[in-house]
Amino acid sequence: MTTLDTPDTPFAVVDADRLDRNIARLRDHLDQLGVPLRLHVKTSKSVEVAERVQAGGPITVSTLAEAEHFADAGYRDILYAVGIDPHKLPRVAALLHRGVTLTVLLDSLTQAESLVSFAHNENLRVPALIEVDCDGHRGGIAPTDPALVEIGRALGDCLAGVLTHAGESYFAYTPDALRKSASNERDIAVAAADSLHSAGLPCPIVSVGSTPTAHAATDLTGVTEARAGNYVFFDLVMAGIGVCTTDDLALSVAVTVIGHRPDKNWILTDGGWMATSRDRGTQVQAVDQGYGLVANLDGTLIPHLIMTGASQEHGVLSTRDSEPVPDLPIGTRLRILPNHACATAAQHDRYHVVSGTKLDVDETWTRHRGW
Repeated sequence: MTTLDTPDTPFAVVDADRLDRNIARLRDHLDQLGVPLRLHVKTSKSVEVAERVQAGGPITVSTLAEAEHFADAGYRDILYAVGIDPHKLPRVAALLHRGVTLTVLLDSLTQAESLVSFAHNENLRVPALIEVDCDGHRGGIAPTDPALVEIGRALGDCLAGVLTHAGESYFAYTPDALRKSASNERDIAVAAADSLHSAGLPCPIVSVGSTPTAHAATDLTGVTEARAGNYVFFDLVMAGIGVCTTDDLALSVAVTVIGHRPDKNWILTDGGWMATSRDRGTQVQAVDQGYGLVANLDGTLIPHLIMTGASQEHGVLSTRDSEPVPDLPIGTRLRILPNHACATAAQHDRYHVVSGTKLDVDETWTRHRGW
């Protein structure tokens, strides 16, 4: 029997009990709102995780490599939720020819015209969503921008609907702010759909989503699907804005103590940023968690101990309050709970799966990488 004491560190650990609890929580919430989930697989990039959510169900991807990987596993309804680069359209066409409904995303007339020209030459319909900006976070156009209808008309029968992503919800620090972000996301998406309908254009898909707003939403009238992905693992950023607690974090990284610096009150581990990532997402929050919280190998948090430094293959652990670090001899195995699950998972090609506080590794799940 493989246990968490067996593989060489560092390696990624998934607590299946917490994973399943997180999955059930959002499923129940969206069921109450009457809106289906389109799982975003960018966090786990794991077929095994997706199967626990809804085997073969609709998914969102962040790379075409993910789309191809999940298509190989039998997934047939895939949304590529990154603005389409015309050079990538041949890969889109290859998936469509395989019988995959691959929907792409765009927010400019240039992209729309390139897509329609390509679709005409290939004798294909390439479904596309228009990205609508709901909070100034990243891409998209305003629902009142005349370009929305112009793009919709240019797409013709390739027009599949609209999409919003409330990226600023990751900086909403109160329940009321989260609810307002979710409401605004829904309102903007529906307003964009109404603009298209008023122009005589179809808008069958009205897609919204982020992990914070999917959990905070109280009314999704007019929305046809909600997207979320981080929630399967959660992380310290999500805990910092109140979407979850540290007891919900399903992903961690196993590391080993390899040295001590008593003069600096440091414990050194073999888990640097190559294992945990450089993400410092909690730095702007009320509680800065450094590079991650530290737990015993069974997942029990060690009070006051955090990962405060990281070089490529070294992690530095110290205490928040300058109290002496605990006595953790060389060879002690620990687990680091990450700031950003997506970034940390990206450092690994497999997950060692455990249940609760048990050290037995029940399964090993593969994780896809690349673009």
